[in-house]
Amino acid sequence: MGLTTGPLDSMNVLQRLAFSPLFTQLVITRRCNLSCSYCNEFDRTSTPVPTETLKQRICQIKDLGSFSICLTGGEPFLHPDLCGLLSFCRHEQKFFRTSMITNGYFLTPDSIKQLNEAGLQDMQISIDGVTPNDHTVKVLAVLKKRLYDLKEHAKFNVVVSGVVGASPPSETFEVIAFAKQMGFRPRILLVHGADGQVKLTEEELLAYHQLKKLIPRHFYEVSDWRHQMIKTGEAPFKCRSGSRYLYVDEAGLVSWCSQKRDKFSKPLREYTPADLK
Repeated sequence: MGLTTGPLDSMNVLQRLAFSPLFTQLVITRRCNLSCSYCNEFDRTSTPVPTETLKQRICQIKDLGSFSICLTGGEPFLHPDLCGLLSFCRHEQKFFRTSMITNGYFLTPDSIKQLNEAGLQDMQISIDGVTPNDHTVKVLAVLKKRLYDLKEHAKFNVVVSGVVGASPPSETFEVIAFAKQMGFRPRILLVHGADGQVKLTEEELLAYHQLKKLIPRHFYEVSDWRHQMIKTGEAPFKCRSGSRYLYVDEAGLVSWCSQKRDKFSKPLREYTPADLK
């Protein structure tokens, strides 16, 4: 499967490098088994996007020159053909990186082995704290056994994100320590509202700055842009979402990101090099 002529056919190699997406998130189902109070990216009723529709979108994303693809939701495990879609991305469309985001609830030794066979390269799990509270049950007390299963069986990279703002800050430190102990790559995420804005307490901000010191920086975080955004409300760069980063929702609409779906959207099938530029 593929488009007969990709929308980037008219662009040369240098133009593709300059404008093609580096990373695309594709929603394969909006439904989720959880209902975390801070999350605006799920519902409890949607049916999975049909597999053939998703394959068409994956081909369109590849034709736009996307370097990597991430299957997300909702909860991707609620799509009955998750592994088939991952295999299609990795082995047929040959994205450089094929990844997924999950809340971890459906991880078992068997499901992890199926992900291995599908060719999954990277998995991201965000863990909100240690014990369940009024905001979340996506916590170590529930997920620790599943993380041990990942350590034993996964052949793909695992990123565990500690979340500041969903539980007491001390619990985020415990999540990060556990992730490092297990050999997973730790990250820090900040809870934000449906508008994408961060509203953390002074205690939570202090915890964030302390947690940063526990985690090695990666090349794309060298400028510490989140610190500047928290402090001044401005980023030291121009956001390239809609170009270098694409968010494609369950309706096949490209948005700047999941929090800005009401600000901009355009059907993926109509996306052209002019949109990327």
